[in-house]
Amino acid sequence: MSDQTRRLTAIIAFLQAAAALKDTLRSGRTACGRQESTAEHSWRLCLMIMACERDLPGYDLAQLLKLAIVHDLGEAIHGDTPATEQHQDPDRAERERRDMSTLCAPLPEDVRADMLALWEDYAQARSPEARLVKGFDKLETMLQHLAGRNALDFDYAFNLTYGAAQTSQHAVLRDIRAIVDGETKDRILSQPS
Repeated sequence: MSDQTRRLTAIIAFLQAAAALKDTLRSGRTACGRQESTAEHSWRLCLMIMACERDLPGYDLAQLLKLAIVHDLGEAIHGDTPATEQHQDPDRAERERRDMSTLCAPLPEDVRADMLALWEDYAQARSPEARLVKGFDKLETMLQHLAGRNALDFDYAFNLTYGAAQTSQHAVLRDIRAIVDGETKDRILSQPS
């Protein structure tokens, strides 16, 4: 087997394992009421960033998209922790770090190092791009709360405080946040008592 074939075989093994993200369900609901997958969340996060590209001068779009794609990859192993429960899971960050490392293990060393560096950048919010993606991640979750067909007792007020620190990092994030907060308040007022 050639070096190139071994390399591509390793990449395919990683991709097959990462496909579990398609079946990793989140607590968010789609417009028709089914649980969304983590892969769907990551896809729309990328779409959101692309749609805002012209409003983000000075940011590296390729880096933003790479960060968005890898940010939840580790969830392919142990699943997602709902946003409402993340503060109750003190081991989540370390578990996700281990899971990301396990998921990337089959990759060629250079690709594995790149993937893990991206994930770590996001997890630690080291770069301006990582901090921006963290804000967009929170906003995508909030938008899904508004778009989903949720239970009648869904706590929309959660949106009003969720991710406040991350969504204050850039003017575009703050502007989107203001729109989402307005829609959230309207939804709260329209909920049956």
